[in-house]
Amino acid sequence: MITVNAMGDNCPIPVIKTKKAMDALTGPETIEVLVDNEIAVQNVTKMATSAGGKVTSEQKAEKEYVVTIEMEGAPAAEDDAQDDNTVVVISSDRMGTGNDELGKVLIKGFIFAVTQLDKLPKTMLFYNGGATLTTEGSDSLEAQGVEIMTCGTCLDYYGLKDKLAVGSVTNMYSIVETQAKATKIIKP
Repeated sequence: MITVNAMGDNCPIPVIKTKKAMDALTGPETIEVLVDNEIAVQNVTKMATSAGGKVTSEQKAEKEYVVTIEMEGAPAAEDDAQDDNTVVVISSDRMGTGNDELGKVLIKGFIFAVTQLDKLPKTMLFYNGGATLTTEGSDSLEAQGVEIMTCGTCLDYYGLKDKLAVGSVTNMYSIVETQAKATKIIKP
């Protein structure tokens, strides 16, 4: 049995840790995932079920859950027959509407989840409020082969053109052209 300890981990870490354990399988195996909230149970269950796992869960105590996944082996790799020119477009420094503080936590989680994909996007475009995310201490996806492009007009507007920390400055024509050539666009 393989145990994945995701106690205290925020979304999407429990799912990512579980997926890595599943991908490392070489044969039939049971994976036990320890989490501390019902949402993590649901997220891990959904991911493992979609990967072909037989999933059960049990609440052991308050804020203590065990998700048990029976796998026949590593999940089959997704068949990506496309030309894979995936582009991630980020137009805000937060994800969704409602609570701004939560939105800022969610966008950081989204960007981290992108770094954990088996197949990274070709390009990430940052504009409007999203441009501020490339000026702060962001993990460089460029080092992983992802082209990061930030709108120059947006950087000027926010007074951040000299503070770009990752990627390169681009313009609206390039942003439109990059999206037009994309085989898939992901936008939080």
